[in-house]
Amino acid sequence: MTDVVVTGLGATTPLGGDVASTWAAMLAGESGISAIEEEWAAALPVRIAGRLRVEPAEVMDRVQARRLDRCEQVALIAAREAWADAGRPEVEPERLAVVIGTGTGGALSMLGQDDVLEASGVRKVSPHTVPMLMANGPAAWVSIELGARGGAHTPVSACASGAEAIAMGLDLIRLGRADVVVAGGAEACIHPLPLAGFAQAKAHSTRNDAPREASRPFDTGRDGFVIGEGSALVVLERAGFAAARAARVHAVLAGAGVTSDAHHITAGHRDGQVRAMRLALASAGLGPLDVRHVHAHATSTPPGDLTEAESIAEAVGTHPAVTATKSMTGHLFGAAGALGAVAAVLALRDQVVPATVNLDELDPRVRLDVVAGRPRRGPLGAALANSFGFGGHNASLVFTGGGG
Repeated sequence: MTDVVVTGLGATTPLGGDVASTWAAMLAGESGISAIEEEWAAALPVRIAGRLRVEPAEVMDRVQARRLDRCEQVALIAAREAWADAGRPEVEPERLAVVIGTGTGGALSMLGQDDVLEASGVRKVSPHTVPMLMANGPAAWVSIELGARGGAHTPVSACASGAEAIAMGLDLIRLGRADVVVAGGAEACIHPLPLAGFAQAKAHSTRNDAPREASRPFDTGRDGFVIGEGSALVVLERAGFAAARAARVHAVLAGAGVTSDAHHITAGHRDGQVRAMRLALASAGLGPLDVRHVHAHATSTPPGDLTEAESIAEAVGTHPAVTATKSMTGHLFGAAGALGAVAAVLALRDQVVPATVNLDELDPRVRLDVVAGRPRRGPLGAALANSFGFGGHNASLVFTGGGG
């Protein structure tokens, strides 16, 4: 089977405006979660979020920024970093594809322009509204920026979108349809409506007085996730193509597994998660004992974390070093799986697992080796990154060391 390697990484997150600063903050155990200071949050039961550390307008052309939804802005920023990190591969446009997943797409533009329509009438609605709100906007803009003519795809699978995009990138290369794929996720939907909806569903933490302590995966005191925003993208290449241009390889994307639960619209099911992990390992030609590190989906909800812990124990075992970096970034929804993939790649590269912060008391039902307190050094072998979403979407990715 065709080997696929990771040659580029890009991100903008609540921890940093690029991969290096985000990774340094993860290893330092910093938090990107803070109070929402805007007046609109005052009446909400939830008033905390993982806001971008660096505003898009600070690093991109202001005219272009005004014509893009925030979700599209962060995708372009991450894509530019990932493409530069990969050395800007010279590839035939027809052999270059883009796959960027999102959970909500241009939700901020849709809700904002609806407010404009209601308040001021149709003549005040932006002519850029539709390109800003469409879910395929991030993939489309990145494909235009890079001149990618091998396909611009948009998996929309809730919180599994970013990981499923990377799995699709793997398939495109293995099927011979592309030599290079830019893949990952983008999300930006910090707005009163989703915050109110998640609060009503009892899914979001209400620790408004302690934002940095609110996201606490696997902890006995967890009470829900914290919404975050950002983007993370990887550049995937056919190994032979990368070798021919002497590209630096961060890691090998060895396998992927994608399943659906067909069970419940919001509650994950252990069977689907276990099957995703097992399919990923089979795709990689590896066994459970080869996995030494798991980057958990672990959003900090009481039922979700426990279901995943049981799934990991069943599919992989209790031996890997497990981390949950949403404790620092919050939950980036459609970008979460891609950011988890980037963190897993960096863990392999540096042979170190970031600690899960706010883990004061491990839930006794969690039979896993969850890294807490301080980062843990390797050796790590293979790393598995999980991503699960509303609707019963499950995606697992397996990475191995790149050797350079």
